[in-house]
Amino acid sequence: MKFKAKIRDISSRGVLLHREDARTLGVLDGDRVQVINEVNGVAAPAFVETTSTLIDRGTIGIFRLTNERLCVLEGAAVEVRPALPPKSIGHIRKKMDGQKLGKDEMLEIMQDVVNDTISANELTAFVTASYIHELDMEEIEHLTRAMVDTGDRLQFSGHPIVDKHSIGGVPGNKISLLIVPIIAASGLKIPKTSSRAITGAGGTADLMEVLAPVEFAASEVQQMTEKAGGVIVWGGATNIAPADDRIILVEYPFKIDARGQMLASVMAKKFAIGADLVVIDIPVGENTKVHDVQDGRKLARDFIELGERLGMRVECALTYGESPVGRTIGPVLEIKEALSVLEGADVPNSLIQKSTSLAGIALEMAGKAARGTGQQVAADLLANGKALAKMKEIIAIQGGDPEVKAEDLVPGDHSFDVHAPDSGYIVGLNNRSLISLARTAGAPHDRGAGIYLHKKKGTRVEKGETIFSIYAEKAWRLQQALEEGRRLMPVVVEGMLLDRIPSEHWA
Repeated sequence: MKFKAKIRDISSRGVLLHREDARTLGVLDGDRVQVINEVNGVAAPAFVETTSTLIDRGTIGIFRLTNERLCVLEGAAVEVRPALPPKSIGHIRKKMDGQKLGKDEMLEIMQDVVNDTISANELTAFVTASYIHELDMEEIEHLTRAMVDTGDRLQFSGHPIVDKHSIGGVPGNKISLLIVPIIAASGLKIPKTSSRAITGAGGTADLMEVLAPVEFAASEVQQMTEKAGGVIVWGGATNIAPADDRIILVEYPFKIDARGQMLASVMAKKFAIGADLVVIDIPVGENTKVHDVQDGRKLARDFIELGERLGMRVECALTYGESPVGRTIGPVLEIKEALSVLEGADVPNSLIQKSTSLAGIALEMAGKAARGTGQQVAADLLANGKALAKMKEIIAIQGGDPEVKAEDLVPGDHSFDVHAPDSGYIVGLNNRSLISLARTAGAPHDRGAGIYLHKKKGTRVEKGETIFSIYAEKAWRLQQALEEGRRLMPVVVEGMLLDRIPSEHWA
């Protein structure tokens, strides 16, 4: 069928048809069509959306991503034909039936994910099938390599290249802000590609963005790493393992993180940047992704095996995950705390100890420290100012102000102190509730929003003493956070009333 083109500034690979035209073509919402530019002969696949009011019959709305390939001018004539689904749909159906996918099948699926050849619904089917019918290690390797092969890669002349990753689940886990400059200060290279927060109050990229830009192409990441020894950038801007970002968006509404896809997600990005040595932080605790040490050890073995298959040496650290790292949650607050440590502060111990421990493992793996001495070497690089100097260099090369100091960073103008209703010990900190509270206050989008913990688990508080403070950039967000805090009760003091039964009031 022939149509007159109307260009729509919508960033997806699709077209909009009048329902009567779609019926004539024999297509429904979500079906595929082939659109052909009659001027240059270029054809592009697109997903169909239909309407009875937004567009006239005989006219087709062509979305921006589709038209990037077609180069159709407004009002020009195009031909539209029904199109068959790609072969990858059959592979996804195979996984839905519980069968194992081969190397070529996994690659075809990832190619179609990156090229937007399969729809969000079809990608959801793949993610769900992989969640129900768990990927075995061979499939995980195929998925990892396919993610890498469909994106950009870094190629460094000197080696070893070091990287670290935390699987998440713990608020305030700002350790990359110390680990990267420590490792780079030792003379090693660490091109740290980080994530933005999806369910948390601040991913490492969100934090670093307080200090400097984080969105760079892969070639820029490589050049900056060669010069400064390290970077802290957002992986989503690099086109490194781009299929992973699309998979994460599909997983988010379901709050699922399938083990096989998580392993592939982490290791694909390490493989793509050319990492030789990788340290994986696996927080363990009731409110983390890994609930006990036994499960943590199993996950560690999986990471190590996948690393061996990819030619990378991997070591894992099982870390305490029952409490936030340091005392801060939220971009500005966390950066302020990390900078204070780089500047010489000897607290908070949890942040310093965890950062130097993981950095020490990497230093030992790279031969920069003897076995058992890595943490001390890392602590020395922190204490003698070399890590701070390297962090300033990293900030500068990413386009930030290298002279920024911890005291320059100020959280949101609106704040509220939460006081202990009784005297006793802090017996519980609910990580998920603290993250939810910080997000309600506006983090990470509002950089000044977050939480400062005056007291942590195991410490003594007196009645009326401040337990934690909530910061927000907007008064209405602070009010919402206070309401959320009353509902969640993220901090439990020994002796506090936990419940009232029955809850109804009887006259």
